[in-house]
Amino acid sequence: MPRTLPNTSARRKLLYALLGDLPQRQRPIQAKKLGEEDRESYVLERWVLDLNGAAAVPTVFCRPLRAAKPYPAVLFNHAHGGDYKGGKQELTEPKAILLNMPHAHALAQRGIASCCIDQWNFGERHQRPESELFKEHLWFGRVLWGLMVYDNLRALDWLCARRDVDAARIGTLGLSMGATMSWWTAALDERVKVTVDLCCLTDFHELIRTRGLDGHGLYYFVPSLLKHFDTAGINALIAPRPHLTLNGDYDRLTPPAGLDTVERAMKKVYRQCGAPDAWKSFRDMTGHFETHAMRAEILTWFERWL
Repeated sequence: MPRTLPNTSARRKLLYALLGDLPQRQRPIQAKKLGEEDRESYVLERWVLDLNGAAAVPTVFCRPLRAAKPYPAVLFNHAHGGDYKGGKQELTEPKAILLNMPHAHALAQRGIASCCIDQWNFGERHQRPESELFKEHLWFGRVLWGLMVYDNLRALDWLCARRDVDAARIGTLGLSMGATMSWWTAALDERVKVTVDLCCLTDFHELIRTRGLDGHGLYYFVPSLLKHFDTAGINALIAPRPHLTLNGDYDRLTPPAGLDTVERAMKKVYRQCGAPDAWKSFRDMTGHFETHAMRAEILTWFERWL
């Protein structure tokens, strides 16, 4: 029977503690529905959530038209790519780094709901340069990535509390920054039952060795992280829950040698947990993009495990 690794709970608490000063997790979430519209395979709901007590968080929820309630659901995490005016619309609108069919439609066709928030400084929350935001928060003991992860965890709270969502069947998915958010969220919260990340399972030490740090934004960096965790150490907190990672062999943000390191470690972890089939790494001959083969793997993985 699958089992977690020893000390997983303590390691999870340590990882969360590295994210700086954060609001209390127990504070109530205020939610205001702005409206909804019919799409081809789902109804798009627009919301504004108060997740953190400091800034309103525009949110979309896509409920499938032809599926029985409660729905399995995917918490989608949008990318960075310098597209600060983008954000949550990546779930529902075409984007160059993803296939033409947005994930909201592909998931809804399979009876899966989806949700996405505008992260700090993206979409309707964009106000100023990332470097300025990072520096200001750091002065006050706050870590930008920590604030982003916190909002995502609170969005998960809201998603699981919906009566039309099956809280026992929650997945997470994203590309690039969204990929990193997927595995951090799953590592920190066991309510995520299925994890899928595209094009950003980056081994931190290999990134340093190849001088690839500047390929990632300031948001990415957590003080003192490498004193306690490497990439595999964070991802080990997801085991034995199903985890699919998809990456390109020509992606400069994810050096292949670093992927090899993480893959070896995760295969060992999932064997130790008695769940070797719950870990899968898929690599394609591509750069920092989703391919048709990747999309097929993603949908198959969700259909199998969610």
